[in-house]
Amino acid sequence: MGVNFKDLVPRTQVNLRDLAGRSIAVDAYNALYQFLAIIRQPNGTPLKDSEGNVTSHLSGILYRTSNLVEMGIKVSYVFDGKPPALKEIEIRRRMKTKRDAVVKYEQAIIEGKTEEARTYAQATSQLKNYMEQDCKRLLTLMGVPWVQAPGEGEAQAAYMTKKGNTNFCASQDYDSVLFGAPTLIRNVTISGRRKLPRKPVYVKVVPEIVELNIVLKELGITHEQLVDVGILIGTDYNPDGVKGIGPKTALKLIKEYGSLEMISEDLLGDVSFPVNPKQIRNLFLNPNVRDDYTLEWQEPDTGGVVDFLCRERDFSEGRVRKALERMKRGIREGKSKTTLDAFFP
Repeated sequence: MGVNFKDLVPRTQVNLRDLAGRSIAVDAYNALYQFLAIIRQPNGTPLKDSEGNVTSHLSGILYRTSNLVEMGIKVSYVFDGKPPALKEIEIRRRMKTKRDAVVKYEQAIIEGKTEEARTYAQATSQLKNYMEQDCKRLLTLMGVPWVQAPGEGEAQAAYMTKKGNTNFCASQDYDSVLFGAPTLIRNVTISGRRKLPRKPVYVKVVPEIVELNIVLKELGITHEQLVDVGILIGTDYNPDGVKGIGPKTALKLIKEYGSLEMISEDLLGDVSFPVNPKQIRNLFLNPNVRDDYTLEWQEPDTGGVVDFLCRERDFSEGRVRKALERMKRGIREGKSKTTLDAFFP
């Protein structure tokens, strides 16, 4: 879900090609769920190999990553570790949503409602253990570094960006700014033309950047206060937030009173947070992250990728080789530009 900052934080649209030479730490689970939801057959069935293994996630990793590398962008992926105990409520809610979507999907298939079936199918996506292992194996063969976070992948990606090891962290969720990411880039894994659910309307999804310092300046608050705004609206650790309080009201209250603790009880009524807000605040301000990671980009192992995807997962060898060649071209051009910059500073 993530915190609902859509109508609150300033964003700047960007052309991905303008990010050549920059590096991005992608929230892997966020991206993989996007791939699993979007890369499907017309009736909503995910891509599968001859053994029945889902391959939509691998298709997304290969083709989206190769496109980014061809543009000269250094991509890395960060995988979730063990989620905080406070996230259990949200995890249960998501599982129920998926179970309900499965029932609706099956009914739509029976009734021959293909468009509805695809919409419901997108909400049924589940990331199974073999999918994560397959992705890590593919990334290694592609020469793309990945990091195993001890906790939330978004928190780790935000930390890597704060340290300057990457220029951006990439996710669809705005939680990254709550974790202190100085620069968040959205719509990296789903940019392009997308059809609106249940409507014969297509919209263009454009990458956009959210800069924490600009957010704080324009809203007139501190990072800690931004976290408090998020808690009032609702986060993954308290999904319901405070009933009746939306983003604008939450911002107004925090700006007026300074913090959650200072808001008078008569304004919040008899609201009782299921979790102490201080615990939630601490998860965002002091997340569980690691320092012992390395980011090393290599040229893809063409033979290894072809053996894995084409021999084991039934991918088209021609398409796979073209994607890898685009990656190699992007890497070569990046190295050439670096050399020229060294000659002509």
